[in-house]
Amino acid sequence: MIIDCQKIGSINSLILNKIWDSVKIEYEVNKRANFLLKNNVRAKDKVIIAHGGGPEFFADLFSIWKIGACAVCLNPKITNSELENICNFIKPSAILISEMSQKYSIKEYQFLDLSDLEDNMSNQCEPVKINNNSDALILFTSGTTGTPKGVVHTYASLKSRIKYNLKNIPTADLQNSLCLLPMHFGHGLIGNCLTPLAAGKNLFISNGSDIKNISLLGSIIDTNKISFLSSVPSLWKLIIKLSSQPKLKTLKRIHVGSAPLSKILWNDIIDWSSIKRVLNMYGITETANWISGASSEDYDPVDGLVGKMWGGKAYVLDENRNIILTGKGVILLDIPSLMKGYYQLKDLTDRCIHDGLFNTGDIGTIDNEGTIIITGREKFEINRAGLKINPEELDILIEKHELVDEACAFSIEDDVFGEVPGVAVKLNGSISVAELKNWCTDKITIEKVPSKWFFVEEIPKTDRGKVDRLNIAAMCLAKS
Repeated sequence: MIIDCQKIGSINSLILNKIWDSVKIEYEVNKRANFLLKNNVRAKDKVIIAHGGGPEFFADLFSIWKIGACAVCLNPKITNSELENICNFIKPSAILISEMSQKYSIKEYQFLDLSDLEDNMSNQCEPVKINNNSDALILFTSGTTGTPKGVVHTYASLKSRIKYNLKNIPTADLQNSLCLLPMHFGHGLIGNCLTPLAAGKNLFISNGSDIKNISLLGSIIDTNKISFLSSVPSLWKLIIKLSSQPKLKTLKRIHVGSAPLSKILWNDIIDWSSIKRVLNMYGITETANWISGASSEDYDPVDGLVGKMWGGKAYVLDENRNIILTGKGVILLDIPSLMKGYYQLKDLTDRCIHDGLFNTGDIGTIDNEGTIIITGREKFEINRAGLKINPEELDILIEKHELVDEACAFSIEDDVFGEVPGVAVKLNGSISVAELKNWCTDKITIEKVPSKWFFVEEIPKTDRGKVDRLNIAAMCLAKS
């Protein structure tokens, strides 16, 4: 097993007002594991979990792992047609739902509600010998309506990631951990939930997409004596704007990840939380979440600074396609927690491997001390007549203006230069495009200043809290 249910702390769902201790969790895991076996689910089978937010999610997840099967965690808000598309792609043995799940209707597949099983299913489930190289978890990063892109992690890669997380995080920091993020992607599930549970600590679950919860976060932290939480930059912007600060000084550690963190926001989080142990984290689903982190205890905050590796090694693929230890280019990784691959997408998997190293697609620098700074994504990079512009850097720069709440830069095709930068901007006051352009020209070369500006009421986010850059670009260009 990846998690020892006898050694974990309690799971407290603030969403559903439920608390399960380790005894209850183990009881429910055994009950569910026996029920899965009774319904012909076996080791190596794929089992979809189509719900989340409560202790039941973890009981279902751990029961799947107890029988050596593979869990496929989906967004609980997935539509029937999206679910059918995923099912036809992976052919699950069962789809696990709960009383809170949406109503689905797909005749070809077995739906199971494990939330109200008979007590006679609770006897100890016979242990299954699990091959560490077997598939344990599939997380979909895209393609619910097209070709699904599922990241496959083995029992070995998940165990490795959790081991290195706990090697770099004092377990006392995790005593009462709060998860504000959904559980169908790595940051929320592996980082926020499985890591503290594996340390035997308590997990609290809240809904970070609920504005009411965000506005009450300071009091939620105080009431539950929260010591650790991790979230995304877009959520932190709302927290700082809407919530009062916690007063009881229980916070010991904060992680921020899954999107670029600016120096300004980093310092704002330090001020709001009144602690110095605020870390900018780097990690992607393919690496089972965090692989490096930079704490403001050790570094002065800098845009994109993510510190040193938490296990494994990082390299740079420079513009001449040389693999080097230091310098600027695309970040390559050699790590034990790397995914097995993209499910049934061998060509895509092979394209991500460069001389045995995983190509992250992230652009950054590595210095002589091994410290990493991430500056952007290769796929979003704007090529203006040979000049490479990272839209993430433009976001951070423009958001430094006092009248800008959020910015999202993107590429626009151009007959003369090939590509030019455009930007969507959410304002908190009145200012003209000309004034913003003039402000930018004092800070960056004129070629990098966005050619087209779009004032918008909101910057849309994905269900993971990330800026949805491609959709924002399409939305702005369609309106223009």
